[in-house]
Amino acid sequence: MDVTEQTFDDAVLQRSHEVPVVVDFWAEWCGPCHALAPILEGEVAARDGAVELVKVDVDANQGLAAQFGVSGIPAVKAFRGGKMVKDFVGAQSRTSVAAFLDDVLAPPRADTLVEELRASGELPEVVEALDAGDVERALTWIVDAVPAAGDPERERLREVAVALFEQVGQDDPVVSGFRRKLATALY
Repeated sequence: MDVTEQTFDDAVLQRSHEVPVVVDFWAEWCGPCHALAPILEGEVAARDGAVELVKVDVDANQGLAAQFGVSGIPAVKAFRGGKMVKDFVGAQSRTSVAAFLDDVLAPPRADTLVEELRASGELPEVVEALDAGDVERALTWIVDAVPAAGDPERERLREVAVALFEQVGQDDPVVSGFRRKLATALY
C-alpha cells in the first residue's frame, strides 16, 4: 500500500497499535529500492499478516522523509505502538530482512524480562509497579536498589532498567532523567 503525508498517521502510526507496520521509503529512480522491494514484500507476506508493509515515495512525500530523517534510500523503518522501533538503510539480503522482521515481531525485551522476574520471584517491587502501570515507580525502585546490590544483581537491575527505557522510548523525559540517575548509581 502506498502511503502519503495525508494518510501516514492513520495507515502507520495508528495502525501500528494493532500490528507492526514496516515503512519502505523509496523512489522510482532508485535501483537498490527496486532490488529490495521483492525481498521485503516476500518476507512480509511469509509472516501471514503478522506485520504490514507500506511504501512512501520520498520524491512525492518529502515532508515525511524529512520528518523521519531519511537521508539515503531505500530506508526501512518499523513502527509499533505509534513509535519507530527499528530501521535499516540500503538494500539488504533476504536473510537480513528476515532477521529484521523477526526482531520487529519479537515481544519487547521489557515484557520478556518482567515475565522472567515474575516466574523467578525476583524484584517483586518492580513487577508490582509495572503491573500497576507505574514505570516511574519501578525505575525509582531500581535506581534506589543499585547502590546496595552486588555485581550480579546490579547487572540485572541495569538490564531491566535499559529494557524499560527502550519500551517507554528514548525521547521520553522520564527516561532521560532516569538514565542519568541510573548511570550515577551504577558508576
